[in-house]
Amino acid sequence: MAKSIVQLLDTLPSDNLTVKLLRAIDRIAPGEWENVVGFDRTIQAVTGATDANDILAIRNRAIELYNDPKNGYQSAIWYYETIDNADVALGAAAMANKIGEKIGILSFLNQMTPKANTTQSIDLCLKIVAELIAYSKLNGIPILNPKDFVTQIREEYQGPSLMRMIALVTVDGLLPLGPDFLQIVGKTLNNKQSVIRDNPVFNQISEAIPSPDKIDFISNTFDAASGWMDGFVSKTGITPNKIANSIHGFIDFSNDSMDFVAAFLDQSTDYYRHTGIQTVGRNLIKQANIDVNLSRLRQG
Repeated sequence: MAKSIVQLLDTLPSDNLTVKLLRAIDRIAPGEWENVVGFDRTIQAVTGATDANDILAIRNRAIELYNDPKNGYQSAIWYYETIDNADVALGAAAMANKIGEKIGILSFLNQMTPKANTTQSIDLCLKIVAELIAYSKLNGIPILNPKDFVTQIREEYQGPSLMRMIALVTVDGLLPLGPDFLQIVGKTLNNKQSVIRDNPVFNQISEAIPSPDKIDFISNTFDAASGWMDGFVSKTGITPNKIANSIHGFIDFSNDSMDFVAAFLDQSTDYYRHTGIQTVGRNLIKQANIDVNLSRLRQG
């Protein structure tokens, strides 16, 4: 049985490898994420409510909204969790390929697994598409076209939602692929379409992609988002070395092994799920608070 939203928020870790990673990224750009965990604590953080009766009323309404399958809250959670569940396997494949490249006796691994750059590129693209779908589900709207979605990133994303996109750029883009990650991903999309079709995440989310040409939609989504990602990198001056220096505090590695570190982080962290639950929780509680206040107004 799927966990309730109360369980999801209450069991988010206050400190683990994922949280350390997000804090490390947050220190270099943009410094606005707070790891709020716990259902009632999230209610207080989002609404400012301190009265126990107010918190209980918002809590009960939020549970009702989440449990109604007509709303998109559970669906959004599914997409965030699906992406992170797949990351474990993708990270293992990337790690095996890198080991095969660098250790001669294990070169057979290099023949058995996709190139690490290919794996990381497709992972990044599918995460962006999953984010677009999850955002649409969460807001109860038809699946957005890529350009409209990127407008929402620029205008609406903050807190855990913005942190998730920044982690995408840093952990799934800059760290494994380097400063030219946008060009590398673009070339992969153009040349590796069959690999995308064989990807397990693509097969799980493809039904929600609102286009007869699923690969074309993925390419258009990446093209639209690449403008935001490029602008973010330029604005913040973030580089692979800055990311590496920030995470050196909790992972010991040499700067020439950042591709290994990226694969390790894919396997060992769940930043998409963690911040996704926080995003859903915040949106849900905002709506529950509106509903509670409207109900009180009607009652006079």
